[in-house]
Amino acid sequence: MVEILAQELQLEFPRVKGFSAANLWRMRNFYSNYCENEKLAPLVREISWSKNIIIMERCKDDLEREFYLKMVRKFGWTKDVLTNNLENKAYEKYLLNQTNFYEVVPEKYRKQALLSVKDDYNFDFLEMGMEHNESELEAALTKNMRAFLRELGEDFAFIGNQYHLEVADEDYYIDLLLYHRRLRCLVAIDLKIGKFLPEYAGKMQFYLSALDETKKLEDENPSIGIIICKTKKRTIVEYTLKSTDKPIGVSTYNMYNALPDSLKNLLPEPYEIANRLEVLDELP
Repeated sequence: MVEILAQELQLEFPRVKGFSAANLWRMRNFYSNYCENEKLAPLVREISWSKNIIIMERCKDDLEREFYLKMVRKFGWTKDVLTNNLENKAYEKYLLNQTNFYEVVPEKYRKQALLSVKDDYNFDFLEMGMEHNESELEAALTKNMRAFLRELGEDFAFIGNQYHLEVADEDYYIDLLLYHRRLRCLVAIDLKIGKFLPEYAGKMQFYLSALDETKKLEDENPSIGIIICKTKKRTIVEYTLKSTDKPIGVSTYNMYNALPDSLKNLLPEPYEIANRLEVLDELP
């Protein structure tokens, strides 16, 4: 019946595209998914049909759909950016991220800051072997800066690598220094090829203090730091960040797209996810 209906519609409206049998089934599924959903129904009206189809068909539940609908609406993601974020599990990485932003970031830009750090970054675009040192990782990221910024997310801009700081006549170097346009702050990135160690947070605190004292402009917000390691133990990160008064996030990097099985069981309960998604509505 749907095949016949599609043929008749195409004959009746020869100049109108979109009446294939497959698309009619999508229309029906679209209606079934959203007709009685008071939260998502208004959101789907604000993005294109093609992006709606990608989200509807590739997300496993309404909470995941809500995340991507809000991100597309808020940041104007193209189809390619949306697809890339779906493949890289942006939703899961947002829910799992480990930062101390709730405690130390001013409320006016706390929610935006939480979106700026993922729990795990996919560096498969580097096409480098698993055996590498920190200098090689930094050089590869710098060489592939456009792909790196795309993986980090929206609004990051590159300032420099091995960024020089002079404190008390001594020289220090930040692996990568970025700027976040929406947060209006400097972002220091420290790269580690091994597991996270608590002392890394102390080093990052020093960098952030130095940046705020010597580089931050008067109208900018306090700098934030991201420590990117090969692996981390979540409890150690949690304890470390509790005693840290500078805004720091701790993430891992990998060379694959899929979310590790070890992390899938750590996703929050549905009611917690719903609370996390509410903050997206309040972003400027």
